[in-house]
Amino acid sequence: MAKNSRKKELLSWMKAFAIALIIALFVKIFLLGNFVVDGASMNPTLENGDRLFVNKLTNHAFPLHHGDIIIFHATKTEDYVKRVIGLPGDTITYKDDQLYRNGKKINEPYLVSEKRNLGSGQLTEDFTLKDYTGKTKVPKDELWVMGDNRRISLDSRRLGFIKYNQVIGKVDLRYSPNFSWLGDSTSK
Repeated sequence: MAKNSRKKELLSWMKAFAIALIIALFVKIFLLGNFVVDGASMNPTLENGDRLFVNKLTNHAFPLHHGDIIIFHATKTEDYVKRVIGLPGDTITYKDDQLYRNGKKINEPYLVSEKRNLGSGQLTEDFTLKDYTGKTKVPKDELWVMGDNRRISLDSRRLGFIKYNQVIGKVDLRYSPNFSWLGDSTSK
């Protein structure tokens, strides 16, 4: 009788483990992912080696907002992390190191320390969308993204618009080396 009881208990543990594994795989594939920052294009917000949790439901259940930090497929083999500056229908202009979206002056608090450390010159060069893309507005189902380290970032200024279907997800959390919530990074 004891042998039968141990078999049942072992089988019960195996079922629980299998269910937990299936749930973990589902979460990993469809809901959350992790990402390691490679490079300095998002300094000082994110630094090389930072580990991030990525919300993969962003495009499906939760819309993207201005200022969100996203991970997207930049090429077939590389994923990039950048900040959403323009959404579909937006006009984007930089003049005298100031972002204007749809004609309104936009505060970018995540750039304050970089501008302060710069000394002289501009962090972000003067441009309009038309200068880089020939278009005046961000097209439907596309985004304009930029890195916070504007002087070295490989972003929409070189890559062009990012299609929504390239987006893997929104960065909500940095868990290493320092824990910080990034989920409410919108710029007004």
